Formats: sequence, C-alpha cells, structure tokens
Amino acid sequence: MLGVAVTSFGESLAGLHVGDVPDAAVPDGWVRVAVRAAALNHHDLWSLRGVGLKQEQLPMVLGCDAAGVTDDGREVVVHAVVADAADGDETMDLHRTLLSEKHPGTLAEYVAVPARNVVPKPASLSWEEAACLPTAWLTAYRMLFTMSGLQPGGRVLVQGAGGGVSTALVALARAAGYVVYVTSRDPAKRERALGIGAHAAFEPGARLPERVDAVMETVGAATWDHSLKALEPGGTIVVAGATSGADPSADLRRVFFRQLRIVGSTMGTRAELVRLLRFLDATGVRPFVDSVRPLAEARAAFERLDAGESFGKLVLTT
Repeated sequence: MLGVAVTSFGESLAGLHVGDVPDAAVPDGWVRVAVRAAALNHHDLWSLRGVGLKQEQLPMVLGCDAAGVTDDGREVVVHAVVADAADGDETMDLHRTLLSEKHPGTLAEYVAVPARNVVPKPASLSWEEAACLPTAWLTAYRMLFTMSGLQPGGRVLVQGAGGGVSTALVALARAAGYVVYVTSRDPAKRERALGIGAHAAFEPGARLPERVDAVMETVGAATWDHSLKALEPGGTIVVAGATSGADPSADLRRVFFRQLRIVGSTMGTRAELVRLLRFLDATGVRPFVDSVRPLAEARAAFERLDAGESFGKLVLTT
C-alpha cells in the first residue's frame, strides 16, 4: 500500500520514503481503518531524526493523526495513544506509546489500531478537520481544560503562535470564554493569531497589559522567564513541550513567593478526545488547515513543516 515511512535517521528529510510500505497487520482486538485524511506533526520530524525510534525498527510508517472508515463501515477518528491499561488515564501508563513509535502510523492507506482507539467522527466535521485533532488539538484541550484550572473569564497567555498546538489553544480558549494573549517573533503570525481569536498579540518577552491566570508553554527555554513573570500569584504554567530547549533556568524565589504551579501535560486520553469532538460539534470551532495534499505528495508537506512555514495543520488525503 502507499505510505510514508522513515528509512534512516538524519537532520534532513533524506530518510523520508514516500511509496510502497507493508500492509497493516491487524492483531486480535485491533481494527483496520481505511485512512481518508491524516495530519502531520512535529513528532514526525523528530522520528526522522531518530527520537523515540531505534535503527532495528526501520522502516517505520510515520503519522499519529487520522480519520477514516473501519472495515465494518464506521466513520471514526483515531486516538494515537496506545497503552497497556484499558481503563483510567492512559497518558499515565509508563508503557504508553504513540502510533509510529512502536506500531506503524497513520500516513498510509490503512492503519491498524486497538479497537478502543477509534471514536465516532461527528458528521459535522470533514475528514480533513477530523484528522487534525488527535495530537495537537487533543494536547491543547488537555492543557486548557484538564490541567490549567482556568475558569470562564480567566486570562491565558499562549507562548508561540502559528503551530498546531498554539493555534488550537487560541481557538479553544476563545470559545471557552477566556481572555487570550499570544506571543510570536513573526509579525505575520501575530496578525493571524488575532484573526483566529486572540485578544492581543505581542513580541516574545513583551510586557502584557495585565498578569494572566495561566500560561500555555510549549516553547521552553526561550520563553520560560517571561512565562513566570506573566503569572498572577497562584497562577499556573502548563508545560507540554520545549521546542527551544528543555533546560531553562527558573527563579525559584518567584515560584515559591508567588505560589506558582508548574504542571506537565502530555497528549490526552480517549475520553478527552470524545469531549473535544463534542465541543467542536457544539460550538462550531474548527481546526485551522494550512494546506491539503494527496498522500503521494507528502514530501512537499514535510518540507513545508520542516521550514516552519505552516500556520495550522498540514493534511494528507488518500
């Protein structure tokens, strides 16, 4: 079948293979999904560089996100977290993995997943929109609604505008009734963030009009000091990434004197994905799709992702 795989590790896209890949094997208790649309994530770029994979696992089909049709005709969204535990919060399972880390991913004509890892797709969402949700949008949903402690009317700062998680954070936060501030080095991305719901956009490190109740942090070292300074006493930083470096320095006196909370957040649960789908169905909020290409043109989409040129999600269709 046609698919997208990593065949070797490196700093470029040299190890990216677009072509024939092995058919999806379906173990007992799993289901096969005919992929209608799949979305790219930075996770795919990290996989190409060997993060989370070993040489002996190659070739590995890439991709965490997909929407499609099961063999028995159900229209579904694929949940990317594969865990040993069938109940509870699967993100707490130390043996959890994402599709494309241990099991072949979603950037192919078919993908196999555990039966519990499919959830019904609302008819109101297109295939392309639904495919954007299982990683970036689910990560944003958990950060905002499970981990932050924010209440309607709360104030939130989203560090870094333009990527899949940050655009999802802005849209979800605005729909939930929060006051939303964003930062970005790119004036064009600040302008676009305003267009999708941010109340104000600033250069990184800029003084905000007021302190916020929570900061959504996926940038890391480059914005960490600003995140701490932007918080109200008792405020929360929710950390779900560190694209600029994972070892920031922190003024611990500020942390304890202002009683700040620093909370880690990783992906999301199947139950949270179900609630995210209901939220979008009820509110009309939709993912922001940067571009849509056929699966055979995956390399062009990867080049756009690697260059940092996208605003919102890059989607491939079969």
